[in-house]
Formats: sequence, C-alpha cells, structure tokens
Amino acid sequence: MIIGGHFDYDKKIEEIRAREEESRKEDFWSRKDSSEFLSLLVSLKNSVKLYEETSSAIDDLEVAVELNIEEEINDLVSKIEVNLGKLKLSVLLNGEFDKNNAYIEIHSGAGGTESNDWADMLKRMYLRFFEKNGYKVEIISEQPGEEVGIKGIIINVKRDNAFGMLKGETGVHRLVRISPFDANKRRHTSFASVLVTPEINTKIEINIKEEDLKIDVYRSSGAGGQSVNTTDSAVRITHLPTGIVVTCQNERSQIKNKEKAMEILKGKLYLLEKETMDEKINSLKGAVMDVNFGSQIRNYFLEPYKLVKDLRTGYETSDADAVLDGDIEEFLESYLKY
Repeated sequence: MIIGGHFDYDKKIEEIRAREEESRKEDFWSRKDSSEFLSLLVSLKNSVKLYEETSSAIDDLEVAVELNIEEEINDLVSKIEVNLGKLKLSVLLNGEFDKNNAYIEIHSGAGGTESNDWADMLKRMYLRFFEKNGYKVEIISEQPGEEVGIKGIIINVKRDNAFGMLKGETGVHRLVRISPFDANKRRHTSFASVLVTPEINTKIEINIKEEDLKIDVYRSSGAGGQSVNTTDSAVRITHLPTGIVVTCQNERSQIKNKEKAMEILKGKLYLLEKETMDEKINSLKGAVMDVNFGSQIRNYFLEPYKLVKDLRTGYETSDADAVLDGDIEEFLESYLKY
C-alpha cells in the first residue's frame, strides 16, 4: 500500500478486532451503549474497506499504466480521486464528538422582519443540504416571526459524522440584499446566528472499579443507652481517582450501609461526569458573539453582485443561489481542512 499518513490502518484493524471480540460477549446486549458501539464498529469497517479498495485501485493503476490501457487508466484515476477525497474527510473528522449526531440552532438577529426572513432562508438552506445528502432530521422546536420567517429553530440532525461535518457552521451569518419588504428597494443587511452542538448520550454508565475504592468499616455512633449500635456496621468509601468520600451508618447491617454508600457514590460520580460533559460541550460552542456587524463568519451578498465568502477559510463562490439551495459541501470541507 502506498497511501498512509494519518489514516493509521493497523490501529483501525486492531480496534475492529477488539470491538468484534467485545460484541461477542454474553452480556454485550445489556450495555446501554450497545447500539452506539456497533455503529462505530460499522463506521470503522467502512473506513478500512475504503482504504483497501483505494490501495487496490492504485496497484491496478500501476499495471494499467505499464500496459498503456488508456480507458482503464482514466476510470481508475477517477475512482482514486473520489476515494481519496472520502479518506481525507475521514481523517479530518477525528474530534471526540465528530461522529455523533448533531443539533443545529438558528436564531435571527436584531432587525425584526428582515432578520427573521434571513433565519428562515438559512433554515431552508440547511434542510435542502440534509435532503440532498441523506441526513435524517427532526425539528425539535420552532418559533415563528411576527410577520414572516422564524425567530429561531432547533433541528436534530442524524447521520454518521453529522457534528463533525457541521461544526464549522457555528457563528454569525450575514446577508446583504435588496429587501423584498422595502417599498423603496433599498439595500439591507441582516444577521442570524447558527450554533451546532453534538448529540450526547445522556445515559451515562458509571463503572466503578474495585481497585479504585478504599472501604473502611468502623463502629457506628448511636444516641446512647440501649440504642447504641455496638457492631462495626458503619461504612466509609473513598473513590481514589476523584477523592470523593461517602459514609453511611444509618442502616442496621454493614452490607446495607455499603450498598447505600455505593448508591450515593454513583450519584456523585454521575454529577461529576455530567459537569465535565457540560464543560466540553460549552467549549465546543466557542465564544458567544454579538449577532451584529464585524462578528460574522460568512457573508452572503445578493446585491450589488452575488458572492458567498467564508471569512475564516477564504473560500468563496459567485453561485449564491446554489449555496442558498443547499450546495454548501465546499464550505464545510474547506473549514475542516482549515
């Protein structure tokens, strides 16, 4: 094979084998994340298959060149170019949440009718893109504008790598056009914000390793007299990795106290995990920007000329109508490369 780089074929093969072995265990289907686990396994297999097909096509191309079979050379070159593009994307989509489904939120900026209409145009642009590229969508909530358009919308987007592909859309989008709502046909500027976040499995499974626990048993304190508990039934559990300490002495037996303490510990670890996850999601959102001049990531000009330009990557196209009809792949890919 003569393609390599960051794809790390051997590591992916090793992970596929490990996941296949894990999926064959008797208790696998009792896992809360079994469907997500298998979905990633399928994704890994497809990625490796694409790599192997591309490598094979490159070998075939070398033979075709030696034999000077022009038609076969052209077919193989086209196939390799397409496959290499897909492989490049799979390498770029390597963030922690890139393979997840996503939520995309659109909110209109200040300006009432103009901004509400622009938010609605962005909604249509994304829905057209999803329709053309086989994404499944569900509208979670939508707030209509007073006269036209929308004030806001949240869409759940489902497909492999949905978040990874869409994450670069987060930011302020600016439209310049002759307003259809202005009787004097003046040029207006409108703003809308887009926020993309990953869909996270909230059923966090708390796995506590025995070696991570320090369990102490001591004598419970009582109220004195006949009610004093004279048995060593109180339990103190220390979770060594986090330093969380839980004690329980209310139950009558050591076993019951231990069970209760473990229940409390799991709750505390869940909250800690949730807090960590919330911090990660907030970091993915980036800095909150004013939906106003100077804060945009992309400009959409419909007047006095047509141009859509991403201010971060520099990618631009004069086919603004196609972009607003959902042809945004080049913008998404240029951001990933950027």
